[in-house]
Amino acid sequence: MAVPAERGIEELLRKILDRYIFTELLPPFLISLGALCFILLTKELLRLVELLLLKGVGVTAVVKVFLQLLPSFLVLTLPIAGIIASITAFSRLSYDKELLAMRAAGLSLLRLSRPVLVFSCLVCGLTLVLSQWGQPWTGLNLKKLALSLLRGQLTLALDKGVFNEPVPKMVMYVSDGQGGRPTRGIFISDERNPGSPRIIVASDYAMLNDPSSNQVGLRLLNGAIHSQPHEVDQYQQVSFFTYDLKLSLDQSVYASVDQRPSREAVIEALDKSNWQDAASLRRLMEYYKELAFPAAALVFGMLGVPAGIVSKRSGRVGGFAVGVAIVVVYYVLNILCEFFVTTLILPPFAGAWLPNGLLLAITIISFRRVSRR
Repeated sequence: MAVPAERGIEELLRKILDRYIFTELLPPFLISLGALCFILLTKELLRLVELLLLKGVGVTAVVKVFLQLLPSFLVLTLPIAGIIASITAFSRLSYDKELLAMRAAGLSLLRLSRPVLVFSCLVCGLTLVLSQWGQPWTGLNLKKLALSLLRGQLTLALDKGVFNEPVPKMVMYVSDGQGGRPTRGIFISDERNPGSPRIIVASDYAMLNDPSSNQVGLRLLNGAIHSQPHEVDQYQQVSFFTYDLKLSLDQSVYASVDQRPSREAVIEALDKSNWQDAASLRRLMEYYKELAFPAAALVFGMLGVPAGIVSKRSGRVGGFAVGVAIVVVYYVLNILCEFFVTTLILPPFAGAWLPNGLLLAITIISFRRVSRR
């Protein structure tokens, strides 16, 4: 009767040990994830601050942009944070001799890596969800938000006594209406067409907003259009009672870029070129990477176990450096594989998954060597 009781206690102790190792992974994971996201978002944060302070865009819109950019960055930072957490945790356990005590209790390195495997699967699943759902959702919402921001900027550009550029190469100025004048004089410099720049002045205006056609604009009243044709010695002036100045948001620089072609379209293009088109081969490789890169998060986490034991004296900063170094090697391998794909040395599927295969082989070899020590 004592044997089942001992087995129950042993199993309970192993579960406690699993939870202990799992909790050791969380602090370095969260710290490195926050640091990496901050580094990647620094450039975008400067743009958001510019929108907030210089363009007058509301805080709510800026926060929405920030939140909708975050999934794209998490796809890149989650696998890196996973390997840094694994390296840091096992480096600390090895340095404090806790790992030695666990091995002396009869636990193998593979058994001690079970919490890391569970943790890496969670990171892999989250990365996969974000790469398949988060990034397309982000791009779609950013396009809608950009259009709404443009409408807001056009309204803000009509503040009295302020020069502003609601769209590139178009400057607007509205007089402050001093002297008891009932109308609002407006001045517009339109250089969107370099071959035909225009100066438009009007005594009053009204806002135009057509959501169905994605157009915004102004209805100018009692004004004139001053333009200079291609000939230097010519000048034209056209007076108007009513003139509608419209801007198509879909054609503006604020609209999002064209969506990439579907996988079926890429394969069709490759069939037409007899699988010789380098651009289509690269696009097809990107589709395979949508699964390969999340799977790399699983390999990264397991590779961090032997890497952390080997670099046990490096500490948290060293674990961060080792993790980044492994990711850089993985990135270089991806670049080389992309080159091999575009030069017809490797097929797109092999080019997308070969870096994962090489890291998996390194992980298995490292586990065997560290286990024998």
